Amino acid sequence: MDSVIIQLTTPKTMKLLQELEELNLLRILKKNISTKQKLSDKYAGMLPKHIADDIQKHIDQSRSEWDSSI
Repeated sequence: MDSVIIQLTTPKTMKLLQELEELNLLRILKKNISTKQKLSDKYAGMLPKHIADDIQKHIDQSRSEWDSSI
């Protein structure tokens, strides 16, 4: 038999696969095979632009204050 790797996109998908397994149409070999995802990819675009800009301004200000105190 052929094997394939799939990624579930909704919680209902696993339930559907389990039902197919009960009908002997497929067999679930492993659950929760995680793929390593970079944090920058995972969280890219999660903050609204205005909040990200405010945070960046704060970081820049903190760095300049730190540099001037040394």
